[in-house]
Amino acid sequence: MRQVILYPGEDGYWVAECPSLLECISQGKAREDAIANIREAIKGYVRALEDDKLRVPEERFEALLVAV
Repeated sequence: MRQVILYPGEDGYWVAECPSLLECISQGKAREDAIANIREAIKGYVRALEDDKLRVPEERFEALLVAV
C-alpha cells in the first residue's frame, strides 16, 4: 500500500505522485486515469528496484490537513 497525492495540474490533467518513491509521478486526463496510471507506475518502480536488487523504500509519508 502506498499513499498518493492527487491534484489537478495546470494543463487540465490530473497529477498523481507517490511521495515515498522518489519522483514516482504520473498523470491522466481524468482523475480515474491518473489513479490507474500511478498504480502502474508504482508497480513498475518497485519491480525495477527489485530487479536491480535495490532496497524498496518503506511507506513513510504522513498526510495532514491544516486549516488556515
